[in-house]
Amino acid sequence: MNFIARQDRVLVVGLAVALVVVFAKPLERLLDMARDVEQSSGLALIPALLILTAVFAFHQQGKRQEVRAMAAAAAADAHQAEARASELERLVAFGQALGRSLDVDAIRDVVKQHLARLAGTDEAWIMIRVGEHWEALGSSRDGERDVEKSHEQIAARAVAVESSKWSAPVIDDGHLCMPMSAGGYAVGVLAVPEAAGPFSEGRRRALAAAATLLGISLRNAELFREVRENSLRDRLTGCFNRAHALEVIDTELRRARRSQMPVSVLMFDIDHFKDINDRYGHLCGDAVLAAVGARMRDVLRGSDVKCRYGGEEFLVLLPETPIEGAKRVADTLRREIADMPVQWKDDTLTVTASFGVTMALPSEIDTDAIIGRADEALYRAKAQGRNCVRLSLEPAVA
Repeated sequence: MNFIARQDRVLVVGLAVALVVVFAKPLERLLDMARDVEQSSGLALIPALLILTAVFAFHQQGKRQEVRAMAAAAAADAHQAEARASELERLVAFGQALGRSLDVDAIRDVVKQHLARLAGTDEAWIMIRVGEHWEALGSSRDGERDVEKSHEQIAARAVAVESSKWSAPVIDDGHLCMPMSAGGYAVGVLAVPEAAGPFSEGRRRALAAAATLLGISLRNAELFREVRENSLRDRLTGCFNRAHALEVIDTELRRARRSQMPVSVLMFDIDHFKDINDRYGHLCGDAVLAAVGARMRDVLRGSDVKCRYGGEEFLVLLPETPIEGAKRVADTLRREIADMPVQWKDDTLTVTASFGVTMALPSEIDTDAIIGRADEALYRAKAQGRNCVRLSLEPAVA
């Protein structure tokens, strides 16, 4: 046990020697007096003084150790407070970044920027549930299908537990999983390999908070998308409205100009639609429009932009499609509509449609000009007998 700091020992030894030299005579007389008192009284003064000196020295050492322990505890508390402040700062920055993200792509960028710092490792990964499927939102090994497949299975098992336990971490296949939920709806899983541990209370707390923020943000993005989709779509047919279609066409034309890829547009309307409304009523007309919208979704690609242009007139944008391919698409859709029975009360209606097709010219970005050519071809189709397809560049033939 060290009573004196190492750097002070030489000084103390020197001081002690000096004191002994200075007070040698008085100390000798004092010791003689103590022996005389001991002999006359029978008291053991010198041993008692030695004991008191030793006890005092031990007492001082204990106080010194206590002060050291208090200083160490204070330093640990300060370090812990600093770590909590840093953790809170990271979570606040993460939450602010998520608050500015209104779609999944923006959230994915935020995750790539912040996840490794929040999780304390770049091995953390996130899977989100999209319908009945799982999709990687962030991982240090994005693109490895085998890894993603394993993550999908882990995530599916993690959210298979009771919803009341979603707030608690789940250990599965060597991963600490934090289910992400919002409003009782499981949106995904944030996970960290156990090999990236240990997981202190603070680290678990940070992961749980990050999972909560992500769950809410993803759910909000989904709701925002649904609201936006509803505001951009015609409720009757499920197609985009005219204003949004014009915006998309403009965007696609500019993209096609950069990539030099073909873009085609077809327009069609339902033949003799006014007769249907006059004979069966407008509710029947609505049923016909809804059936046409449903058939468009079945026949056309997901990347094709389907729009109700006005009344019984529809517009379809076909990205990366030359005019020959667009004509084949129009012919297929025309036949599908003609073969589509529409049930209305006790009657079965058969409807047909006339189509006009055009393709954007190289470097063309004039949306009105393209739609105008498709519209001209459509009216030629109607003038030439209806239930047919006409190209904007083909000669007018019977």
